[in-house]
Amino acid sequence: MIELLRRFGGKFRRYMVIGPACKLIEVIFDLLTPLVIAQMIDRGIGAHDVNAVIHYGMVLGAMAVIGISFTLVCQKMAALTSQGMGTDIRGALYQHINELSYAELDRFGTPSLITRITNDVNQVQLAVALGVRMLIRWPFLAVGSMCAALAIDLKLGMIFLICTPAIGLVFWFVMARCIPYYRQLQAKLDRIALICREGLSGARVVRAFVREDHERERFAQAADDQANTAIAVGKLSSILNPVTFLVMNLGVCAILWVGGIQVNVGELTQGQVMAFVNYMTQTLTSIVYVANLVVVFTKASASASRINEVLDCVPSITDGGNQKLDLFAIGNACMLKEDRCSPSAYMADKHPLVDVVPPAIEFDHVSFSFGAGAVNAVDNVSFSVSVGGTLGIIGGTGSGKSTLVSLIPRLYDASTGTVRVFGRDVRAWNLDQLREVIGMVPQRASLMSGTIRSNLAWRQRTCFMDDVLWDALETAQADDFVRNLPDALDAPVEAGGKNFSGGQRQRLTIARALVEYPQILVMDDSASALDVKTDAALRRAVRELAGRAPVFSRGIPMTTVIVSQRVSTVRDADMICVLDHGSVAGLGAHDELYATCQLYREICQSQLRREELEGQQGNATPVSAPIASASVCAKEGC
Repeated sequence: MIELLRRFGGKFRRYMVIGPACKLIEVIFDLLTPLVIAQMIDRGIGAHDVNAVIHYGMVLGAMAVIGISFTLVCQKMAALTSQGMGTDIRGALYQHINELSYAELDRFGTPSLITRITNDVNQVQLAVALGVRMLIRWPFLAVGSMCAALAIDLKLGMIFLICTPAIGLVFWFVMARCIPYYRQLQAKLDRIALICREGLSGARVVRAFVREDHERERFAQAADDQANTAIAVGKLSSILNPVTFLVMNLGVCAILWVGGIQVNVGELTQGQVMAFVNYMTQTLTSIVYVANLVVVFTKASASASRINEVLDCVPSITDGGNQKLDLFAIGNACMLKEDRCSPSAYMADKHPLVDVVPPAIEFDHVSFSFGAGAVNAVDNVSFSVSVGGTLGIIGGTGSGKSTLVSLIPRLYDASTGTVRVFGRDVRAWNLDQLREVIGMVPQRASLMSGTIRSNLAWRQRTCFMDDVLWDALETAQADDFVRNLPDALDAPVEAGGKNFSGGQRQRLTIARALVEYPQILVMDDSASALDVKTDAALRRAVRELAGRAPVFSRGIPMTTVIVSQRVSTVRDADMICVLDHGSVAGLGAHDELYATCQLYREICQSQLRREELEGQQGNATPVSAPIASASVCAKEGC
């Protein structure tokens, strides 16, 4: 909690000073109130003096008005501090979460992060608000009341010395057993959030398999588990107030008994006894409220530690201020390479960049695993793809296809080996530039609430003309259904794109990646919901777009990476990478792989028609050894 105050409390420091200062003034008036009442009783009621009663009554009224005024100021300071800090903490958490790599996000889990950014921040906000309002009030009121009571009479003060340790013992007994439960409560809230997220996001699957009762039972078990812990805390906490008030009331009875005797012998006045009772009540009530404050601060401390755990998590993927790559030089080299058939292109003094165009993508003995000791999801993969080439990746479920392409935009860092983009290690790239260069179409189509226009401009750094958006939609084969919508580009998109079919969502996500013309387009099985005809038209349109590349975006032809389960989707690629449990089972063109790679041949035989297979067998040329690596030329005929 202290760490959060250091990080976010700086600009609210004046509020945290003004608020308690105002509350201190209110406490001073509260401490003076019993003395004024004592004077009212002794000089007014005891002496039958109405004017004295009215006088002291007016003093009490004025003190109450002034106290309320300072209380309102304190309340405002508390609100400004707690809400301001809560907003800043949420903003910092959200920003930091977006800086974390996939590895850290996998470690925390989405439900836990949501709980931390909502419930845990709420607990901290409550603690800050009560800290500004009450942290100085109740301890100061308790100590001040005790000192004032002892100043009235030392004999009656002995009752304080008996009652206060008794309440402190009860407080220690309860708190020592409650604190561990608060940490458990937050963890069990994470579990409830996880089950809610799974049940609500997968509602269609739950209903399709008639598992509503099962999900209700899962939720009920998690809720009951959390409720049982909360009840256990409640039972322990319920001891606190009754026992404390019992001790306080017994103390009041003792004061009245002993004080009555002293009044009879003339050692005390009736007003002093009443003042002593008031101070006794204020002291013990303050202790009760301090105990409640400790409960709140204990919860907030558990929440603050969870928040700090996220904020202190150092992202494993950073660019370290890496300088941006000069992509225009690569674009110039690519355009010169197109003209290398002319005699002047071979003149090194005139065209020094002709022979230095690096591969668009290069994997050099790359391996990756999800955590230390885990089996490699990608194991010793090596290949390269020249600028403007097309790489197809195919393999069985769980073969590591998505993990492999996640290494290109550096969503994960390779455990061993090197991934290079345009000749530079991805770890040496400026992250913003790397992900600007790469257009990623994820396996799961995800759209944001808003409009089609706002989703297409998601990568936006400048305002796009409608023609640019329509060109992207046309390439993605999405322009027809978008034009048929009443609002076209301004048609609403619900959260997750739930108001569109799976195929429509996929085409919109492809269009989103194409809007700013990436130099590398990665399509991670992003056409799985499309029919074969639309899939073919999409691939043809992407090839045509890549051919127009020099007109756009630094003159670098677009390199395409296609991940798919379909042979028909990848067979026309310049190079196909066949993955088997993270390892490369085959690498080369379609004809070569059909002749040399048993796994690829089995995939083809399971998907292609007999006529296609017979034609393939006639065209296949056996190769003596499987290809370990390959490089695809952007312009093979030159």
